[in-house]
Amino acid sequence: MVLRLSTLFLRTLREDPADAEVASHRLLVRAGYIRRAAPGIYSWLPLGLKVLGRVERIVREEMEAIGAQEVHFPALLPKEPYEATNRWTEYGDGIFRLKDRKDADYLLAPTHEEMFTLLVKDLYASYKDLPVSLFQIQTKYRDEARPRAGLLRGREFIMKDSYSFDIDDAGLEASYQAHRGAYLRIFERLGLGVVPAPATAGAMGGSRSEEFLHPTPLGEDPLVRPARGATANGGAVTPVGPDAVGFPDAPAAEVRDTPDTPTIVTLVDHANASAPREDRAWAAADTLKNVVLAAVLPAGEREIVVIGVPGDRSVDLKRIEATIAGHVGTGGEVAVEAATEEDLEKHPGLVKGYIGPGLSLDAAVLGAEATTGLTYLVDPRVVPGTSWITGANEHGTHVFGLVAGRDFGWDGGIEAVEGREGDEAPDGSGPLVAARGIEMGHIFQLGRKYADALGLKVLDANGKLATVTMGSYGVGVPRAIAALAESNHDDRGIIWPRNVAPADVHVVATGKGAEIFEAAEALTAELEAAGLEVLYDDRPKVSPGVKFGDAELIGVPTIVVVGRGLAEGVLEVKDRRTGQAQNVAVDDVVGLLRGLVEH
Repeated sequence: MVLRLSTLFLRTLREDPADAEVASHRLLVRAGYIRRAAPGIYSWLPLGLKVLGRVERIVREEMEAIGAQEVHFPALLPKEPYEATNRWTEYGDGIFRLKDRKDADYLLAPTHEEMFTLLVKDLYASYKDLPVSLFQIQTKYRDEARPRAGLLRGREFIMKDSYSFDIDDAGLEASYQAHRGAYLRIFERLGLGVVPAPATAGAMGGSRSEEFLHPTPLGEDPLVRPARGATANGGAVTPVGPDAVGFPDAPAAEVRDTPDTPTIVTLVDHANASAPREDRAWAAADTLKNVVLAAVLPAGEREIVVIGVPGDRSVDLKRIEATIAGHVGTGGEVAVEAATEEDLEKHPGLVKGYIGPGLSLDAAVLGAEATTGLTYLVDPRVVPGTSWITGANEHGTHVFGLVAGRDFGWDGGIEAVEGREGDEAPDGSGPLVAARGIEMGHIFQLGRKYADALGLKVLDANGKLATVTMGSYGVGVPRAIAALAESNHDDRGIIWPRNVAPADVHVVATGKGAEIFEAAEALTAELEAAGLEVLYDDRPKVSPGVKFGDAELIGVPTIVVVGRGLAEGVLEVKDRRTGQAQNVAVDDVVGLLRGLVEH
C-alpha cells in the first residue's frame, strides 16, 4: 500500500523539540517518527512503526535461522516468581510495582528470565526435550531515574530477549555461540557497526558476558581498544598492576598534620606545598583513596566494605557488584552503593575525608593487623612494596610513605575501576586507546542461577534429575533505531540505510500541472506493482521547497522528483546519502530503482 503524504498521519516540525539532547531524538521527533507522551515514554507514529517493523523483521529472521522459536509473555506479571529469585527486592526503585483490586502485588516486567524459566519447567521434563531456545519481541518497563536522549534511555522500551536451555555446559556454549553469530548478522544487516566487547555480568550473574557496542561519542559505555586484540568494555578490562617490589630500605611511614584536606585535590596541593618531592611533584596517583561502600545482601542487610584504589581513579559500582559477592560471604546477588552518613556513624573509626586502609593510627605505623573488623579490599594496582599517602583515620592527618604489605594488609583484591586510555593492555600490546559506545545488545551465560531458584530440572540420560543451564540474550530494538539515526544523518535530516527505511522510494510531485501528478501517480503504481514500497508526496498545494525539505528530513534513501524534466521525458533520481542526482528517462526509472533496492 502506497503511503500518500496527503493523507498520512504526519506533521513534520521545523523547530527542534525543547527536550532533545541528541541528534537522533531531535530528528525522529521532527520527522514524525515518534512523539513524546511522558518523560522516557514515546508514541510510535506510522512512519516510525514502518522502521520498527523492518528492524523487528531482521531480528526475527536471524533468530529463527538459529532455530529459536518465538513466544510472547504479558508485560503485567505477578510478584511471586520475582520473589523466588529475590529480584523483587533487588530491583529496588528500578521497577514499576502496582496492586490489583484484591491488593495482590504485580510489576511491569523489566525483563522475563523468571517467566521463560517457569514456562520451560511447566512443559519439559527430559533431556530429550533439550536444547531449546525461545525468544520474544516485547515491551519492557524500568523506572529510569533520569530518562534521556529520546529512545536511547527510556522508561518503556522494546526488547528482543531470548533464552537458551541446555542439559550441560557444552550445550550452553554452543547456544551462546549461535546467538553471538546471529547478533553479528543482525547488526550487519541493519548497517549498524558494532564491536563485541567482553563485559561484566553485573546483577544478571553468570560465567561469561559480552556487549555489542556501537562506537559513538555520545555513548554511555566506555570502550578501550588495545593496539591489537579485542575491544572491551572499559569496565571489563583486566587491569595490569605493577609487579610487587621489595621494601627493605623503604623509609618508615610518617604521620603528618594535613588540615583541611578531605579531598584528593586538597591533599595533593598540601603535599606539594608542605613536603615537596625532589624528583617530581606529588600527584593523585601517589595517594591511596579508601572508598566506603555498602554491600546490600539478598536479605536486605548492609555490610560495610572499604575499597582502596589509587587516588586518580574512580570506583565503578557496576564492576564491583559483579565480583564482590565472594568477599561478603553470600552466594546471591549483591547490590553496591555508597555508604550513607548513617552507615558511617555506626563505624566511628572511619573518619570521613581521612580514612586509612582499615587500620588504627598506631597499627598503621607499627605494621599491625587490621583492627576495624571491616572487609578491606584493594585494586590490583595496590601491590606489596608500593608506597602511598593515605588517611590516618584521624581528622586532619595523613600517613606519608605507607608501604603496602609492610604497613598494611588487605582481605582480598577486587577489580574496582574502569580501564582507561593509557593503561597497559592485558595482552602486552601497548597502551589502551579510549572511546565511547552505545550498548546495542548483551549476551550472558547465566548458568543455573534462575533454574536453581525456580526448580527447573529434567531427567538426564541416566534417569537422574539435573538442573538445566541457561543463556540470556537481549537486543534493544528502539535503541538500534536511535543509533542508526544518530549515525546516519546530516544537517537536513535522517539518511536511513535501505534495509530499515520506511519506504524504498520517495516520489515527489512538484508543479501545478495535472500532467505532473498523473505521471507521478502512474510511476507510483508501477513501482508498487514491481514490489517496491513507495512514499508519495501528492500534496497539491505545497511548495517544492517544503516537499524537498520534508523528503530530506524523513530520509528515504532514494528520492524521485517528477517535475519540469517531465516535458523532456526525464525524471530526477536523487541519492539521499551522497546528494548526487541524475536525470533518467521515464521508461527506465522503474528498472533502475528495482536494481537499487535489490542490490
